[in-house]
Amino acid sequence: MNTTTLVEKIEMLKKQRNAVILAHNYQRDEVQEIADFTGDSLGLSRTASKTDADVIVFCGVHFMAETASILSPEKTILMPDLDAGCPMANMITVDDLRGLKQEHPDAKVLAYVNSSADVKAETDICCTSSNALKVVEKLQDANEIIFIPDKYLATYVSSQTGRKFILWNGYCPTHVKIRPEDIQRQREAHPHAKVVVHPECIPQVTDLADAVLSTTGICNYAKESDADEIIVGTEVGVLYRLRQENPEKIFYPASEQAVCPNMKKTTLEKVLWSLEKMQHEVRVPENIRTKAKGAVDRMVEIL
Repeated sequence: MNTTTLVEKIEMLKKQRNAVILAHNYQRDEVQEIADFTGDSLGLSRTASKTDADVIVFCGVHFMAETASILSPEKTILMPDLDAGCPMANMITVDDLRGLKQEHPDAKVLAYVNSSADVKAETDICCTSSNALKVVEKLQDANEIIFIPDKYLATYVSSQTGRKFILWNGYCPTHVKIRPEDIQRQREAHPHAKVVVHPECIPQVTDLADAVLSTTGICNYAKESDADEIIVGTEVGVLYRLRQENPEKIFYPASEQAVCPNMKKTTLEKVLWSLEKMQHEVRVPENIRTKAKGAVDRMVEIL
């Protein structure tokens, strides 16, 4: 089946199902192209909570679909590929977190949204890379903060806020592929380019950047900056959106190796099959959902 036919069938089924397609910035180009909304975890979470669609096809990874289910239990949340997980989210279990809480009984728990629903249920508040600094500001009265699971996001936030966190040894396998020598090599090749990187990168990389931003922050920076050339230190999927929105500018990946294989599992064919068969529903059990919702709601409320 050719791409045109696939897209036509998807559009037809979307109308029949009263469905919307949400796609993360790291998805394949063609999946971003058919999406009704593209964005980062926070933006897509907000969209999921506000849409009047009956069905949400979530083109991302598993924790994102879970978050949509937490916020919108009345909707049907479909994932085109259930095997699209997040390695970072899998690095901490609910038992791990409960152990940390026992060790630090007075600590507030801040969980990166890249975590499972049952972990969120044990959390005081969630954050994304977009609003982590603002979330920490809201926790000024907390004497101790457990920040899970991404030690590199936590380290960056600590460097910006002066707060010390109780860390977990989690990280994004894709972002750690971006090395300082990649930034240095690209700077030498493109001396007039600005460098923007994601806070999931290691500190030796964020230290070399002109700006450290979420994917949405990177997209906004690209629009607002006077720079004609920008080196982008995050998963390469975001380059599609950057080039679409800024055709007059040139974007270089900091590293061609920064590819998340799980984000690339979703294809147009799988989106079509998901809508055709209403398959791969993600629904968080109500006892977990109600406990997790407070932490997610508090995240969504912070702009």
